[in-house]
Amino acid sequence: MELKQSLSTHLEAEKPLRRYGAVEETAWKAEGLGRSQLDIISMAETTMMPEEIELEMAKIQRLREVLVRRESELRFMMDDIQLCKDIMDLKQELQNLVAIPEKEKTKMQKQREDELIQKIHKLVQKRDFLVDDAEVERLRLPGREESRAPT
Repeated sequence: MELKQSLSTHLEAEKPLRRYGAVEETAWKAEGLGRSQLDIISMAETTMMPEEIELEMAKIQRLREVLVRRESELRFMMDDIQLCKDIMDLKQELQNLVAIPEKEKTKMQKQREDELIQKIHKLVQKRDFLVDDAEVERLRLPGREESRAPT
């Protein structure tokens, strides 16, 4: 407690602080300062003009948009890969059942064959929707290359 009081007393004795971002404490006095000094905002290691800050912010925003688009593309690709893998696994199982002569198949094997066909059909439909969504997303977002082939 005493330390806080002594620090606050010591700081009050020195010239008042001007903090970046604190409205009541950043009242810049125009007298004695030239135009260029008023436009400069000084931070820890850099000194930038407001126009430079705005340009940097615009660059960062564009980069953010590119990264968000890329993340979306990668998520679509991961989903597509997983669906293709699931479809291939089911097709392999179906292929093994189809290899059994029809006369030798049990009722359960026939039911499983039908189930596999239904599951494969649903996964193919799901993948088609995913590809359509990816294409719509690609066309919706600005700045995309029109010549890219759909995934």
